[in-house]
Amino acid sequence: MRGGAEGQPVVARKSLPQTIQQDSDAREPNRLDRQGQAPDKPAAAGLHLVATPIGNLGDITLRALDVLAGVDTIICEDTRVTRKLLSRYAIATPTLPYNDHNARRVLPRLMERLNNGESLALVSDAGTPLISDPGYRLVEAAIEAAIPLHTLPGANAALAALILSGLPTDGFFFAGFSPPRQTARRRRFADLAAVPGSLIFFESARRLAASLSDLHHTLGDRPAAIAREITKLHEEVRRGTLSELAAHYADAGAPKGEIVIVVAPPLARDVDEETLREALSEALADLSLRDAVAQIAADTGHPRRDVYRLALEITGDEPDR
Repeated sequence: MRGGAEGQPVVARKSLPQTIQQDSDAREPNRLDRQGQAPDKPAAAGLHLVATPIGNLGDITLRALDVLAGVDTIICEDTRVTRKLLSRYAIATPTLPYNDHNARRVLPRLMERLNNGESLALVSDAGTPLISDPGYRLVEAAIEAAIPLHTLPGANAALAALILSGLPTDGFFFAGFSPPRQTARRRRFADLAAVPGSLIFFESARRLAASLSDLHHTLGDRPAAIAREITKLHEEVRRGTLSELAAHYADAGAPKGEIVIVVAPPLARDVDEETLREALSEALADLSLRDAVAQIAADTGHPRRDVYRLALEITGDEPDR
């Protein structure tokens, strides 16, 4: 796996995990006085997908402010959260909650308004809408109804964590939140073991240590990074191997704030078929076929489908249909 523009692999250092915590330049701007400016222009009809800050309110874009001030209504997960941003910039546009709890009831009303030519903005509580939030169904319905869509890009916690991590960025997979229960979580991680890129997860603080331990168990001791409170005053990035990070958070306890986990891709190794068969046979003696395939694919960097085919040869099992 290439690790940057020069194509050099990223090598895990054997030193203690690296932590950077700083009172950064994440000071938020003063309230912007919009009075005295030219009247806000009405936004174009359709659905505007607007990224909002993930912590620092100064990360909103100028075009986003114009659209939020110019649409008929702002659709948001939690009106109280969005109102903090709007108040900071003296935007008085009406807001309407749209979330997992009311989506089925609210969606038809939103579509009626869009079909009548109104302009609506969709925002999440933080970051880019539709990334681990309930906006997907609304966008799907808008596309089916040929409603114009407009995107206003901006802050995104997953990408911000990736570029802070120091891990390969030329290929990555965003996996959202992992399952809360260990069995399902390890199965999910095993499914991702052979992905040829960095893995990005959102995680809750109270499950962080357990998830890191499961990642180590399933993927091996890969380099990883934990990004916390990105763009906020106490932004922190801790880097190390999965075992080091799991041990740290098991001892230190759950940290505060929003958390993103970034895990390095598998390291491709030159393993001949005889060695691969031997390692797979040993793994099959202790693990299920599924888990053995995931582990060996992660350890060797071999494509999962090739390891699976070899496992079927060893066990004499029939392939899943």
